[in-house]
This record gives sequence, C-alpha cells and structure tokens, in this order.
Amino acid sequence: MNIDEQVELLMQGTDYGDEELQKAMAAELRERLLTAQKENRPLRVYCGYDPTSTDLHLGHTISMQKLRQFQDLGHDVTFLIGSYTALVGDPSDKNRARPVLTEEQVNENARTYAEQAFRVLDREKTRIRYNGEWLSKLTLVDLIRLGQNFTVQQFLARENFAKRLEKGEPIFLHETFYALMQGYDAVAMQTDVQVGGSDQLFNIIVAGRKLQEALGQKPLVGIITGILPGTDGVQRMSKSTGNIVPINTGADDMFGKLMSVPDSAMGIYMRLVTRWNPHEIAKIEADVDSGALHPRDAKMAMAKEITGIFYGDVEAAAAQEQFVKMFQQKEVPDEMPEYELQAGQTVVDVILAAKLAESKSKARALIDQKGVRLDGVALERGDAPFPHPGVLQVGKRRFVRVT
Repeated sequence: MNIDEQVELLMQGTDYGDEELQKAMAAELRERLLTAQKENRPLRVYCGYDPTSTDLHLGHTISMQKLRQFQDLGHDVTFLIGSYTALVGDPSDKNRARPVLTEEQVNENARTYAEQAFRVLDREKTRIRYNGEWLSKLTLVDLIRLGQNFTVQQFLARENFAKRLEKGEPIFLHETFYALMQGYDAVAMQTDVQVGGSDQLFNIIVAGRKLQEALGQKPLVGIITGILPGTDGVQRMSKSTGNIVPINTGADDMFGKLMSVPDSAMGIYMRLVTRWNPHEIAKIEADVDSGALHPRDAKMAMAKEITGIFYGDVEAAAAQEQFVKMFQQKEVPDEMPEYELQAGQTVVDVILAAKLAESKSKARALIDQKGVRLDGVALERGDAPFPHPGVLQVGKRRFVRVT
C-alpha cells in the first residue's frame, strides 16, 4: 500500500464526533507514516485494556482489529494491560463510579483477556506490558505536577460527569485520576499512535496529547474507533442489554448471531470488525445498492469473514453450511406463530410462555439434550436471559418467531 491507502485503511471506522478533528488526525497520521518511512522505523502504537472482566464480546475487539492493521503494515504494537488504571476504574462511559478491583482480580482477568486477544493479534508481533511498571513509581509530587496541566472545569465538562453533577450524583476525586494515568501511559512509552474507542476521546486527545507536549514529546495521533452496535443494530453491544456476539461460544453461534444483525448495521460491522479494506467494502455496498448482490448474501459473506477471524476459515465455512441447511433449505418453515419477548424473560420463560414445552422440567431437559435452538444455534442455559429476537426451535417440529 502507498501512504494514502494506508491512511484510508487506518482511518476506516473511526469516529471523532467532529469532522475537523477527524481531518486533523488523518493529516497527522499521514505525516507520521511518511516520517517513519523516511527514518526506516516503525511507529510505536498501543491500546490499553483494563481487564475488568474475562468474557469478551465482539465489541471489545474493535480496537484489536485496528492494532492488527498496524501490525500488518509493519508497526510496533503494544497491548497494554491497565494493571493500575483498572484499580481506579475508567469513568468515561459510566453514570456512576466503577467498583475498585483488587490487584489479584486484575491479574487473573489479564491472563484470560490477553489469550483471547491473540485470536485477533499476531502473538509473535505483540508486546504485552503492564502500566504498573511506571505508574507504581509515581510519587505524590509527580501526581501534583501532572495535575497542573488540567483544570477541574475540563473534567466537569465531560458529558458523563456533567450529567452526574446535574443530577446531584457523586463524582469521586479518584475518578479524575484516570485520565492523568492514561495520559502518562502515552508519555512512558513515547507513543506515536494510540488506539481507543470514542468513549476514550478525552483520555486520548486531551490528556495523552497534552501530557506528551508538556513533557517535551510530540503529541500522539489518536485513532478513535466507532462503537459497535449489538445484534439489535441500535444499542451499543453490551452484556447488560443481551445484544452481544460472544467470541468464545463456537463458530455456529457466532455465525448465527451475525446473521441476525439488521441490514442497516452491516456497514458499520464491515468497517469495524472485518479485515476488508475500504475498496472491498465499497464494492459490496455498491453491489447491494444496484441489486447485483442480495443483502442476505452480503451478510453471509460478512458473517463468514468475521467468524473466520476467530475460528478459522474451515470452521467458518462449516458454520455457513449449517446455517444454509437450516434456513435456506427449508428445515425451518416459512409460516410460524410469533411471540413478543418481554423484559427480563429467561430462555425457559419464553419456552413456557410460547407453549413450546409443558413444564419447566421438560424445557430444561430439552435444553440439556441440545434440543433448543435460536436461529440454528443451541441454547445451553435455561436460566439465562433470552439472547435476542429470532427463530426459536424446540425439538424437531416446534417453531416460534420471537420478536
């Protein structure tokens, strides 16, 4: 790729909420790439991850996909475990303070997190570091000097803090430390490029760049990725809303869930989760718009591509074959009753309410026998929240469309 093509790829799927800022970051990225080329050195790129849980879904991997693009272009990528920032908890997208984790919890979560990340990243080309290396050495005087670069007003102007202040909800002093700590990560690693989601805009563009400049470094380029909607195509992918695509449940499950994503969300999925470049995506979208490619076939190609990233091309092809057999070769009837999902219902609740089993014990037995499927994917827990709308099959012949 030439430099312009690299910039186009690396800026794909970014979201700054401001067109001028996006143009400025693209221009700075181009300049950094040209300089690195002239100096024959890779860019120092990183993204930080606070291992607050171990169950990753597709939304967690967006920044990893971007890091992989930098790796494939020959740059030096660091996967930074926020061993110290996780002790504070990132308030960026929260309407209340996060619970403070112990060091033991952070370390245990970190091991699992990194292993799952290597399904996207090249293990041989990835540096893993922990920000406790440098943050643990900061003194109170150091923290005071870092804090001199910011005003309280800058923090209170942040949307989540402003809303909490307006509602009279507490904003704890330690929450303001987070941006300082993350900004100092960039300084400690002499970062050229930092990748993060749009909820990290303040931490990266304001804190990271400002601290680097204050401490005599060239301010980093922030690559701010968009936020992936869940399988409903609207709300942010989140475990709490049940609209997630987990990355550890099998190729069939991932493929089926991706096929349930609304057509309207395909564009952002292609830009944020696939390995396709901007020209490949533009061609698919043009073919769909012209009628040369059916949206279902475009979505199937997307589902196979994403599933292949996490499970390999062989398992992805098998998952597609299973899906086609189930839904396109008429193993699922065209006509079936509908059931409207109610808030808080579990899998067993829906089975009973839709009259697909006579009792809770019968429903649980069918689940244990892998006889309950949603969009062709076996459901494993009856007490789990019902995952998402779709075609629910109980046994061989009972079907209902859950809306």
